[in-house]
Amino acid sequence: MKSTNQSPQALTSNHHFNPQPWTPQSLALVRTTARDYPNPVDYDHPYPSMGRFADHLALSYDANRTRHSYYRQVRLIHQHFQCDPLTLTEAQLRDYFLFVKLKKHWKPKSIRQARAAACMFFVDLLNHEEWTVFSQIRIKDHDTLPEVLTRQQVHDLLAHIRLRRYRTPLKLIYCCGLRLSECLGLTIHDIKGAENKLFIRHSKGHQDRVVPLPTPMYEELRRYWAFHRHPLLLFPNAGRGDNNAAASLAQRMHTATGPMPCSSLQRLVILARKQLNLPAASVHSLRHSFATHLLEAGAHLHTIQKLLGHKQINSTMVYLHLTHQTSQDALRLMDQLCSGVPR
Repeated sequence: MKSTNQSPQALTSNHHFNPQPWTPQSLALVRTTARDYPNPVDYDHPYPSMGRFADHLALSYDANRTRHSYYRQVRLIHQHFQCDPLTLTEAQLRDYFLFVKLKKHWKPKSIRQARAAACMFFVDLLNHEEWTVFSQIRIKDHDTLPEVLTRQQVHDLLAHIRLRRYRTPLKLIYCCGLRLSECLGLTIHDIKGAENKLFIRHSKGHQDRVVPLPTPMYEELRRYWAFHRHPLLLFPNAGRGDNNAAASLAQRMHTATGPMPCSSLQRLVILARKQLNLPAASVHSLRHSFATHLLEAGAHLHTIQKLLGHKQINSTMVYLHLTHQTSQDALRLMDQLCSGVPR
């Protein structure tokens, strides 16, 4: 790899990704870029009961993200009552769920997670098997569909993002259907341009997958990396400094110790959305739009499932409700049915 003392102008599009061998330091950085959560066992526990719960979660689940989410729900209960959750009664816990449902207006998914975590703490850990509050909590999902942008709206949104270091990861999210954390956690080891493949590692549920990488997108990623030439990260954090001085920006990105923070892109998309008067969409809406537009173009539902990394086909079937083509096909069939009915 050439020295980064070379000016950014000299880093032409002829430069290819030049991965360095994996080292313990680079592996640790990858774990950071993948937004891996620490094990709750290592937290500072306000009460011994919560330390026991962290141990129980470590035995029950492999993913630190799941452990963290369940531990957080019990911590919220502790913070709400300002006491050791070990001392709570069933009536107090029932009042808590009424509070988060009627006052805080938590979404069904959040209430289900809180119920599961509380059940594990109070029943599995403390043996309150006689408590009936968990069977009384019934939550029905709201019939809400994800926000999806049209192709023109996606074009307008990306065109509105003027800085390349923000526009490039957003384009990759749309072109390959990635989650935000998957995109920003990419390393140069994950790019296989000659094979048109993009490797997604340690994704949701600790799953790996491979998605096709369009050639124009690969060429753009190669030019983007040629600017900063970070030895590992594809989207390193730019840090603070003079963003108008290209050499200074490239050097900061080259020596970055972590990826671009997710909040940078999230705030930028919200601002652009408001300025363009687009629907209430987010960075994740680009992933939804990718799936919907592929389905409209005739891609098979199971293909989209694999590209998105969904374990269950039901998660992918929601996009059937969002496609304009599906509605048009149904309307055409309904017209044919109606035409054969006697007047």
